Amino acid sequence: MNVARTQTDPAAARAHRPGAALAALAAAQFTVMLATSIVNVALPQIRAGAGLSDGSTTWVVNAYGLAFGALLLAGGRAADLLGRRRVLVAGLALFATASLLAGLAAAGGVLITARAVQGLAAAAIAPAALALAMEQFPTGSGRGMALGVWGAVSGAGGAAGVLLGGVLTQAWGWPWIFHSVALGSALVLAAVVALVPPPVAHGAGRVAAPVDERVSGTKAGRASGRFDLLGTATVTLALTCLVWGLTTARGAGWSDGGVVGSLGAAAVLLAAFAVIERRRPNALIPPRLLATGRVATGNLLMALLGSVWIALFFFLPLYQQQVLGSGPLATGAGQLPLAAANMLGAAAAPRVSRRLGPATTVVAALLTEAAGLLWLSRISADGSYLADVLGPSVLIGLGLSIAFVQLTALAVDGVPPRDAGLAGGLVNTTRQVGGAIGLAALTTLAGSVTTHAAARQPHLEALTAGYRAAFAVSAAILTVTALLALLLTRCTGRRKSVTASARPAPDPQAA
Repeated sequence: MNVARTQTDPAAARAHRPGAALAALAAAQFTVMLATSIVNVALPQIRAGAGLSDGSTTWVVNAYGLAFGALLLAGGRAADLLGRRRVLVAGLALFATASLLAGLAAAGGVLITARAVQGLAAAAIAPAALALAMEQFPTGSGRGMALGVWGAVSGAGGAAGVLLGGVLTQAWGWPWIFHSVALGSALVLAAVVALVPPPVAHGAGRVAAPVDERVSGTKAGRASGRFDLLGTATVTLALTCLVWGLTTARGAGWSDGGVVGSLGAAAVLLAAFAVIERRRPNALIPPRLLATGRVATGNLLMALLGSVWIALFFFLPLYQQQVLGSGPLATGAGQLPLAAANMLGAAAAPRVSRRLGPATTVVAALLTEAAGLLWLSRISADGSYLADVLGPSVLIGLGLSIAFVQLTALAVDGVPPRDAGLAGGLVNTTRQVGGAIGLAALTTLAGSVTTHAAARQPHLEALTAGYRAAFAVSAAILTVTALLALLLTRCTGRRKSVTASARPAPDPQAA
């Protein structure tokens, strides 16, 4: 029987360096995370400079998060079908262009539109970059190292965004927030083109798919290679309604008609999506993706972690600025210990996991972060950065990074190579949607506590009471998440062992 062999260029093979490729891909993920938080400390200056109202200013943040969260699944599937490197390059080019336009925007509408396009591009970048990183290190300790790098840049990107936003706003003004992101994106694009290898040549210039992707000879194979337009449109619209309703609820309240209608529409569309996917051979989320149970467990736990993660970078800078009186630069610099602890934890995560085991590691990491948030729940209106913020930030950074690395590994464990982009899109989606839900709920809680406290306490005391409540509930959420992780990772681990032992051994006599 004739078996086609993949041909590689020896010079290209020698030139390919997985470490350099990982650095370029991690830089792409860092850029996406940076853009999420870089505007946070500059919102007052952006509101004045772009002529925005208080209500529309929030959409400088929300437009990015809405497009990013709603389109991640579509971006991940597009990367699998159209080529991960190609989608990543296109996403980075669009991201750089949208960032430049945001910096040049003279009107609020243009700025918000540019931020939405940034989010669309980020939805293409994040899953494609993660899938390509996993391709560089398919198994073994190398994959653990790659996930450690991924965790470091993901957590550090959020903290670095606050710092860089403060520095640039204070030095040159808010437009330079976006100009710097545009320049950084262009540099990352050049690095990806130079360092991430293109698909391997097959035969006379054709691109070879991996063996398990070469399924075009059957009806099911032909169907699985097509884009599920109906499912994609349905889930994208559902996620748009969900994220829009949650972000709007922060200002309008949960009883607002638009919020209730949007959340109701999201529920109906998600139910419709579940029905549609059961009947389609080219389902956007194929059953094989969730077959082991580990992917579903990883995504559930990541959603709960995300609900606290996004809120942390919202409330902590507010406490530093509104209560402690720190300026943008000092607020940004105050995130450095958290970022350093985050990078340290992510680097140590693979080693800790090998020593303690993945399940114990993720539980310990979640409880460490919960302890830091519980410590933050004791902040005071007459406190200081050293007494109230520094210590908790170090604990939170260590726990957050290790938990993120372990849950990302769980969410892509056992995923077929042809679904790697979709798995990356799914885990990013659950983190973003979890973050939107958590932020909406926690800001509503903090606002309610502050309103009640304001009737009998000074303004700063009332604000601090709201922040304390948000941090205390965040700690409780992570404690529950740790208990779920202990239960679910053991269950899925047993299921994986049973499945492996039940698999028939290969017949040595088979030809």
